[in-house]
Amino acid sequence: MIRTFRTALPLLAIGLAACATAQEIPLAPEASAGSFRDRLPSEEIVYFVLPDRFENGDTTNDTGDFTGGRLTTGYDPTHKGFFHGGDLAGLTQRLDYLEGLGVTAIWFAPIFQNKPVQGPAGNESAGYHGYWVTDFTRPDGHFGTRDEFSAFVDAAHARGMKVYMDIITNHTADVIRFAEGEATEYVYRSKGDFPYSRRGGVGGQPTNEGFMGDEDRSEANFARLTDPAYAYTPVVPEAEREVKVPGWLNDPIYYHNRGDTTFTGESSRHGDFAGLDDLFTEHPRVVAGMIDIYADWIRDTGIDGFRVDTARHVNPEFWQAFVPAMLETARESGIPNFHIFGEVYRDDHNNGYIAQYTRRDGFPAVLDFAFQQAMREVVSQGKGTYILNELFDGDVLYEGGEEAALAMPTFLGNHDMGRFTTMLRLDNEDIQADEMLARTKLAHAMLLTLRGSPVIYYGDEQGFVGDGNDQAAREDMFPSLTASYNDNDLIGTDATTAQSNFDEGHPLFQLIAAISAVRRAHPALSQGKQVVRHYGQEPGVFAVSRFDPETGDEYLAAFNTAGAERSANIALGYDARSFDTLAGTCPAAISAPGSAPVSLPAFGWAICRVSEVAE
Repeated sequence: MIRTFRTALPLLAIGLAACATAQEIPLAPEASAGSFRDRLPSEEIVYFVLPDRFENGDTTNDTGDFTGGRLTTGYDPTHKGFFHGGDLAGLTQRLDYLEGLGVTAIWFAPIFQNKPVQGPAGNESAGYHGYWVTDFTRPDGHFGTRDEFSAFVDAAHARGMKVYMDIITNHTADVIRFAEGEATEYVYRSKGDFPYSRRGGVGGQPTNEGFMGDEDRSEANFARLTDPAYAYTPVVPEAEREVKVPGWLNDPIYYHNRGDTTFTGESSRHGDFAGLDDLFTEHPRVVAGMIDIYADWIRDTGIDGFRVDTARHVNPEFWQAFVPAMLETARESGIPNFHIFGEVYRDDHNNGYIAQYTRRDGFPAVLDFAFQQAMREVVSQGKGTYILNELFDGDVLYEGGEEAALAMPTFLGNHDMGRFTTMLRLDNEDIQADEMLARTKLAHAMLLTLRGSPVIYYGDEQGFVGDGNDQAAREDMFPSLTASYNDNDLIGTDATTAQSNFDEGHPLFQLIAAISAVRRAHPALSQGKQVVRHYGQEPGVFAVSRFDPETGDEYLAAFNTAGAERSANIALGYDARSFDTLAGTCPAAISAPGSAPVSLPAFGWAICRVSEVAE
C-alpha cells in the first residue's frame, strides 16, 4: 500500500492558469470523414490502453473461449495477473470519453488469441496483456470477435480517430519444451558451443548437413536445416500440438530452441524471452509468414499503424523486409500515413542507441525511451534542464534527422516500466499529493507541446498511482476487485480504483483535454521545427520555440521544473513584439528585440503564440 494521498486537494494556482476553459482555447476543426487519413504521425495524440483493464462492455465473454476455473479460463478479477473482463465492446462504448480527452489515435495492447494461463504451479498468470499469442489471425475470446474488432475500428474512424495495433513477431506463447531437463533449467546454449551442424555440442552427431548457418538467409540454405535439435531437443506437448495459428507456427524448426535469453549478447536475439518460444526470424519462411499475417490485418480492417513489440530482439534483416512490406500494403489499401514504431527499450536520455533502429533496421520511428528517461530525470528527479537539450541535440541521429524526430512517440510511463506518478513517488520519498499533482501536470504539459507524438498511458488522466511496474501498473478503469489496486490513493480525486474512473472533471483529464486542443489548433506544436531557447545546469526554466510549418510563425513553450518561482530572459526572433497566451502564464511584453522576460511559478509553464512586428 502506498502512502496516503487521498486528501482534499485544492486546485493549485498553476492548475487554474493552465486549465483554461474550452471557450478560451482555439479549437481544431472537427475531423471530416476521411480527413483523418491525411494526418501525419506527428499530429496524433495517442492513448495507450490495455483492453482488459479499460471497460467491460460484455460480461458474457469474461472467460473467453474456455470453461472451468481460473487456471483454465484465465479469468480472476481479484488477481492483478489474470483477466479482469475488459473488452473491445468496452473500448467502443468509451470512445466519447477518449474523444473528449483530445485523443486522435488509440493504441492498444495485443488483442490476438493468447494462451490463457502460463507459469509454474503456484506462480501462474494469464495472457490478459496479449503478449502470449497462439492464434495471430483473430482476437482473443476474452476481448470479443473479429467482427467486434472491425466495429471498433469503424467507430473510431467515424470520429476521425486512428487505430494502432500492438504486434509481436519475436515470439509466440510458451508451448515448446526441451527434453533436456525442466523449464527452469533452460540455460541459453550459444551458436559457438552448439552450432547447427552438431547435436549435443562438440563431439556429438553431425546434423543439418550442408546448412551454412543463419547468416545465409537464402531459401536454398534454410531448406537444409531439417533438425531443430542442434542445441536442445524440442518437444511439443500432445495437447498443444496444433494450438498455434497459422499452422506453420507449430513446427519447432521455425524457432531458435536455444534456451532462455539473458538479454545480452547473442542470446538477446536468439533466446526465449522469459520462456516464450523465440521465432527463428532469420528463416525466410518466418519472414514471409509474418508479412502475410499482418498484411491481412491491414487489408481486412483498415487499421492505421503498428507498434512493434520487442523490436531490439529481432535481427535487422527481418525488419528490412517486414517494414517496407507493411508500408506498401497500407499504401495499396488507401492508408497513406501508416505509422510503424518499434519498441527499443533503453534507460538513457541520449537517443543514439534507439536511433540506430531507424537507420540500420529501417523503422520509421521508435518509442522514445530517451524522452521518457529525460523527463524522469528532469521533472521527477530534479536534475538540470540541460538534459533535455542533450536529448534534442541527438535528434539529428535519427534517419531523417530532426524532421523524423517529430514522429517519435513520446511518453511518460507505460505498462512495463510503470506510471510517471509511481516514479515520482519512488524518486521523492516524502512527496505530498499537491506536489505530485503539480509535477504530473507539468510533465503532461511538456509531453503535449515538445516535439514528438505524445502518448497518454490509460489511467494517467485519472490520477492513477501504481505500486510499481508491470502488473502493478495495470489498474482497472472500471470498478476493480483487485485489493492491491484498490488500496492505492489516487491524485487529484477522492476516488479509488474500486470505483469507475471516467471522470471528465478530473484536473488531469481537463488539463490534457485543454492542451490537446491547443496542440490540434496550432500545427507549430505538432509539425513545427523545434529550437531550444533556454536551459540550465539546475532545475528551472527550459524553453523552446516551435515554428509553424506553413507560415513560419513562432510559438514559445517555457516550463519551470523547480519547486519555486523562476525567471529568465528567453531569446526569440527579433521580429517578436508581443504574445498571445494559449496556456499557462505568458510574458506581458518583450523586453528588447530578440528577448523576452519569462517568470513562471513553481512547476508552471507558458504556451504562447508570438506576435511579430508588421512589415
